[in-house]
Amino acid sequence: MKQLLSKFYYNSPLAHVIMQPLANGYEFVRYGLTPDTIKIKKEFKKNLGYNLNLKKPETLNEKIQWLKLHDRTSLHTKCADKFAVRNYIADKVGPKYLIPLVFKTKDPKKITAENLPDYPVIIKTNHDSSGGIIVRDKSKIDWTKTQNILSKNLNINYYYRFKEWQYKDIERRIIVEKLLTDKQGTIPFDYKFHCFHGKVVFIQVDIDRFTSHKRNMYDVNWNLLPFNWCNFINGKPKLENGDSLEKPESLEEMIAVSEKLSKPFKFVRIDLYDFEDKVYFGEVTFHPCSGAKVIHPKQWDYQLGAMIDLQNE
Repeated sequence: MKQLLSKFYYNSPLAHVIMQPLANGYEFVRYGLTPDTIKIKKEFKKNLGYNLNLKKPETLNEKIQWLKLHDRTSLHTKCADKFAVRNYIADKVGPKYLIPLVFKTKDPKKITAENLPDYPVIIKTNHDSSGGIIVRDKSKIDWTKTQNILSKNLNINYYYRFKEWQYKDIERRIIVEKLLTDKQGTIPFDYKFHCFHGKVVFIQVDIDRFTSHKRNMYDVNWNLLPFNWCNFINGKPKLENGDSLEKPESLEEMIAVSEKLSKPFKFVRIDLYDFEDKVYFGEVTFHPCSGAKVIHPKQWDYQLGAMIDLQNE
């Protein structure tokens, strides 16, 4: 039955009209009615195996939970909005860092082959915490299914699910950006700069994300760091370290850009791409992994957590 409902939801032109109100109600009852602190403590214990200490948080994961509850400004909402953040990027570091925006709409029905270019693009909602629909050849896309997926995504309030307040009041829309790919169709590495009080402390690189996903952590001098931040399965990290990568020629520029963008925040991750000798902005993430993935060895969770001063203004 579940499979039949899922098939109908994604493939029928009427699915969002018939089923979306029910899905919205379910979403609110399941996630929206639970108070923030209770939900955060429950998810933390389930994912990390120990009780969250919000009165005296010490680890990085604990401090991320504290920030969810106590570090809330309109700038957080603007920067979490994948559309509105473009103005922030242009003002702070210049429009040259923006990936070309080719289409925007609030109506999923307008996501059609006629409204999109002939080159590869990525379609996403501006309030989503991850993901996107990659279109390399628009003649091969099931547009009804795509519209229904986008309709569903537009109706998800990620604040309810993860209690990340910055997503609560984003004015939702669909954006289409040019897909950064080389001649072989390969998507460039995603460089994720974890910034503490406006300074890059470590850099996360996700390798072969859509094939054989691995993850490396580096310091600002491009030394490989001996820890990982990911899910664990049967006591082993889901993501292993990959081979050590060559230091990108644009590293200093990417660090400078990340530090300019992160200056107003206690802790934030700035995602950038190094593509065809140019640096492009990806997104701003305030609570990586929602603070619910294991940092191993655990000493790094404490070591990194000690670098965030929650009283610092």
